[in-house]
Amino acid sequence: MEDTLTVFTASKHCNVSSKTIINWVEAGHIKAYKTVGGHRRIKKGDLETFMRDQGIPIPAQEDESNRKKILVVDDDMIIVESIVQALEEDEFNYEVLSASDGFEAGLQVNHFNPDLLILDIMMPDIKGYEVCRKIRTNEETRHIKIIVLSAYLDDEKFKQMKENGADVCFSKPLPLSQLKEEVAKLLELK
Repeated sequence: MEDTLTVFTASKHCNVSSKTIINWVEAGHIKAYKTVGGHRRIKKGDLETFMRDQGIPIPAQEDESNRKKILVVDDDMIIVESIVQALEEDEFNYEVLSASDGFEAGLQVNHFNPDLLILDIMMPDIKGYEVCRKIRTNEETRHIKIIVLSAYLDDEKFKQMKENGADVCFSKPLPLSQLKEEVAKLLELK
């Protein structure tokens, strides 16, 4: 288990529905907090304490070393929360981080070393072409798959993004089911 869990992940560990976890949180049985986007998060220790108190078996530690890492970069926190939640609840158990600007994204690429980057290229301090080019020309990051999202790009701009290293380009709003499908394909999980 990670240090902080989504409701979905907590439900899998307790072998109950997400609604049951939400009910336990609302009744005060499990401590939780809400993210900016209104999603509940539960600390691993709090969940395990509750599980022990209730006699719920705690699952064996999963091997975290082969989990795929995804970095979501967008300055719209509602979009970030939607994408992060959809990916965290996916069957492939991704490790997902987010960044809200180019500076933070650069730090996360270097420290988190993601397998895949989901990048909104229309942000005030990011030039999407440069980000793609830098990732592709750096020996340590060229393996990272890149999905570009934008509400404002036409086919010509998408072509330019691909020439600069983007693997896939999509217009927003993109259905989350389609994004999850593309992520799994790029990470060769499907």
